[in-house]
Amino acid sequence: MNYTRRDFLSTLGLASAGLGMATLIPSTLQAKTTASAAPFTFEISLAEFSYASELYTNKMTNFDFPQRAVNDHGISVLEWVSGFFNNKHTDTAYMKELKSMCDDLGAKSHLIMVDGENLAAVDAAKRQHAVESHYPWVDAAKFLGCTSIRVNLGDAMSAMTGKGEEASAPDAAKAAVDGYGKLLEYAGKAGLNVIVENHFGHSSNPEWLVGIMKQLGAKNKGLLPDFGNFCMERTKAESMDFKALMATKCLKEYDKYKGVEMMMPYSKGVSAKTHKFAAGGEDPETDFHKIFGIIKASGWTGGYVGIEYEGGLLRDFGGDTSYLSNDDGIKATKVLLEKVREELK
Repeated sequence: MNYTRRDFLSTLGLASAGLGMATLIPSTLQAKTTASAAPFTFEISLAEFSYASELYTNKMTNFDFPQRAVNDHGISVLEWVSGFFNNKHTDTAYMKELKSMCDDLGAKSHLIMVDGENLAAVDAAKRQHAVESHYPWVDAAKFLGCTSIRVNLGDAMSAMTGKGEEASAPDAAKAAVDGYGKLLEYAGKAGLNVIVENHFGHSSNPEWLVGIMKQLGAKNKGLLPDFGNFCMERTKAESMDFKALMATKCLKEYDKYKGVEMMMPYSKGVSAKTHKFAAGGEDPETDFHKIFGIIKASGWTGGYVGIEYEGGLLRDFGGDTSYLSNDDGIKATKVLLEKVREELK
C-alpha cells in the first residue's frame, strides 16, 4: 500500500509519541550494535536534489534552498548540487550573497555534489581537463564553508542512458586512481575532502570503489554510500528527458546492505535516498532499521546523513501522484531517520 498524505500526517503523530521500533531489528544486528560502548548518532542534512523537479522547472532557485531547508524542515546542514548554480560558482557577488543568506539563517554548507566531466576518463588529456574543471568547485566549497565536495568516478549520464562507451572496469579504475588522486592533492591544500558516491556505471559496484580507495593514501579521500545507487545494469532510456530517465528499470542490483557495509570504513557521509513510503512511514525499497544497524556496527558515528528524496521527480515528471510531493517526501524521510536514530542511539 502506498503512503498517502493522511498516512504521513498520522506517522508524524506516532513519531512524536516516541514509539520504539527496536523489535524490527534482527537480533544479530542488535548484538553487534549493542556491543559498542560509543553512543551512536548522526546529524541530518538535506540534499538540494530533493527539490530537483522544482529547480529544473525554475519554480525555485539556488537561493530558495537554504530558506526552505531551515524554515520548512528545520534542517540547517545543506548539500548543494553543482548544476543548480548555473555556472555562477565563480561569480564573487553571487557566492557572497549565497553565503550571507546561509549565515543569516544559521545554515551550514556541508558539501557540493559536483557532476560534470569524468575524472576516470581513460584519455589522459580529457582526464586532466576534468581534474582542473573541479578546481573552481573546490574553491567554491571552501568559500561556503563546506567540508567536502562529492564527485563521480565515471560518466554518470552515459552510464544511465547507455549513450556513449564506457571503459573496462580495470582501465577505468587505473584512470580513476590518477584523476581522483590529483584532485585529492589540490583539495587537500584547501583542507577539503573529496568523496565519491556510488553513482551509476562501475561506481555502482562497491568492490570497484573500495579497490580504488585502497590504492590512495590521501587522508581527504572518502566515500558517500547512497542507498539507491547500487544498480549495476538497467534498461536504456529512450531519450534524455527526465520522464524517460525515471522510467528506466534496474535489471541487476548489487546487494545494498552488503555494499553499504563494504563502503562504511571509507565513509565520510551517508546519502539516505528515498522514493516512496509504505503505510506506517517505512521505505519499501530499503529497510532503514537494518541498514542503519549495519552503519552503527561499522563504528561510524557523528557524521551527516543526507536526505535525498527523489519521489518528487517521479511525481512531477512522470505524473504519478502515488509519490509524495517534494516537501512531504522530505518530511517523511526525516521522520524515518529520526525514528531510526532514536532506537539505535
